[in-house]
Amino acid sequence: MKTSKIEFNKPCHVYFMGIGGVSMSGLAEILHQYNFTVSGSDMQENQSVKKLRDMGIHINIGQVSANITDDIDFIVYTAAIRPDNEEFIAAKEKGITMLTRAELLGQLMDEYKYSIAVAGTHGKTTTTSMLSHILLEADTDPTISIGGMLKIIDGNIRVGHSDYFVTEACEYTNSYHSFKPYINIILNIDNDHLDFFKNLDNIIESFAVFATKTQDTGALIINGDMPYRDIIKDRVKDKNITVITFGTGKDNDYCATDIELNPLGQPAYKLIKNGEYITDISLSVNGVHNAVNSLAAVAAAEYAGISMDSIREGLMKCHSADRRFQYKGTIKGDVKVIDDYAHHPTEIAATLAVANSVKTGDLWVAFQPHTYSRTKALLPDFVNALSAADHVLLADIYAAREPFDESISSKNIEALLKEKGVDAIYLGSFDAIKNYFLKNYKNNDLLITMGAGNIDSVGTMLLSE
Repeated sequence: MKTSKIEFNKPCHVYFMGIGGVSMSGLAEILHQYNFTVSGSDMQENQSVKKLRDMGIHINIGQVSANITDDIDFIVYTAAIRPDNEEFIAAKEKGITMLTRAELLGQLMDEYKYSIAVAGTHGKTTTTSMLSHILLEADTDPTISIGGMLKIIDGNIRVGHSDYFVTEACEYTNSYHSFKPYINIILNIDNDHLDFFKNLDNIIESFAVFATKTQDTGALIINGDMPYRDIIKDRVKDKNITVITFGTGKDNDYCATDIELNPLGQPAYKLIKNGEYITDISLSVNGVHNAVNSLAAVAAAEYAGISMDSIREGLMKCHSADRRFQYKGTIKGDVKVIDDYAHHPTEIAATLAVANSVKTGDLWVAFQPHTYSRTKALLPDFVNALSAADHVLLADIYAAREPFDESISSKNIEALLKEKGVDAIYLGSFDAIKNYFLKNYKNNDLLITMGAGNIDSVGTMLLSE
């Protein structure tokens, strides 16, 4: 009888549909390290595909039925794979056991005593980076799966040989409901992914269900400053788990007080635990919001048995993952170019607050909205967040997984920003943005390329001029 459970001590052949994605490539690498026969497909070449090929993994470019051979034992696929995909249809016809990316990740987490899942609408990658640095500082030899490129592990995956595993847990399509972590972190809850969720109440319910997935005797670590704290706590009141809160409010179990930013926007604060001063913490990431995120990392690490010395040192050594307020270079006139992944109004507001605290000239934002549904649903919030910039240059919307929607465009953002008196202009293409900026910037200005698409190309183009 076939099972949908992979036995990690019995390597077999696993085929990944969409193997070039950040998370999928990481999982493929882990199984390769576990001596599985790994193969897969993607629609185009990228750096992840090249890296996997260099390991000896066979990858098809293009997804056709002939790729699905009889020797495949399991197939793992992403949410981007549609039911009419040729490989998907062929796998169904052959009766091959199929797992979603999240189901595989959930099964993998079960292999580790200290499995830590980092969830939240914002801050997952940075907080996972913090925990990764802490666990490495403590010499725990962790396995790490992260949604960005982390310099200390030279990629997005690290295969360790201990009981420690840390990963991001994404709420989109409720994929994280496949996880059963020992330590469960909820950083925040906000309106997002409205192409899947109906409304904010629907999102809150999703996180509440995720909270119930925490293992018995494990810990649920939640942002005690968010208004939905009691909803989450109430959902797990009958479970045998420890609930730990963090935030700037004095009633939290872990609290940051006296937060100060240095000239680079990096915070330092006093760590208070259960009302008692513990130590001073200094971070090498930017913004007050990351001081709050770091508290979740502190709480998780302590619960997993990590010393405060390792926690403090790990946090200080943690620089942001790629595309998180990442310094790209300087062009003539001492104009610094920063790149940031922010694609939600809350993230944009936090990033621009840091930028405004460190700028010496005008603040420019080259913004590429991400998905039509998000832009339409949160349009007023995008306008309010972007109005913190002196100049806004708008690219076309990055569609990602969505079909074209003629009812919304970057021109809508432009019009509303102009109504608020912000210098905003829709330029559409990256070439047009580059040329406009080169003609109009002044010495000591600061440019941030912002969005979850490929807007970082603008910075690359500017720096190559």
